Amino acid sequence: MTPNKEKALFLAKRQLSELVYDAVNLEGIHYTLPEIQTLLDGVTVGGHKLSDQIITLNQAAAWRQLFKWVANDTFMLTKGIACQLHVIAAKEEALKWGCFREGGVTIAGTDYLPPDAKQLDKIWSQMLEEAEKITDIYDRAITVFLRMARAQFFYDVNKRMGRFMMNGILLSQGYPIINLPAKKQSEFNQLMLDFYPSGDTAPMITFMKDCIDRRVIEIMSE
Repeated sequence: MTPNKEKALFLAKRQLSELVYDAVNLEGIHYTLPEIQTLLDGVTVGGHKLSDQIITLNQAAAWRQLFKWVANDTFMLTKGIACQLHVIAAKEEALKWGCFREGGVTIAGTDYLPPDAKQLDKIWSQMLEEAEKITDIYDRAITVFLRMARAQFFYDVNKRMGRFMMNGILLSQGYPIINLPAKKQSEFNQLMLDFYPSGDTAPMITFMKDCIDRRVIEIMSE
């Protein structure tokens, strides 16, 4: 597949409703795809909590900001960019948004304890060093997602933030995004619970690569 940023970005933008649908359903917010499309068109959908609507619209806004950065060649894998995006993605959802956490957190379903908050800047730098050594663009991007999820840099919205940064890496290099389908939630959750204590990225990298839309690959290869 020959990288093509313009085409990869175009295809990702066309998937926006689907991207938001899958992301929020993975978080237990059960909008249908038509409801997501209606909401993104600016029309309120009845039968849902206001907090669910806020999370959903935040997700769409974060994608749009990511698209803008990629289009303007200003996306970078930096703490500053991650925090700016967290302001949008986690507003009114996380304990604090737009900054690394200052205290401890836990992860449901595992005894693994994320690192002390005082270590987060050092862990971020180590993650960047590790990423630079990975030549395969998809391995590199997925590894960043996994390291962000395992470190829990923020009080909340960590997996989503990791996937945003992962896809920013891919789009900025001209490669199609990875969308995690809600229908694969059970497999994803189990693999993540296995990953947290071990830190072994290999099974999750295989899984995430399998989530790449084959239709998009075919279009990119035309």
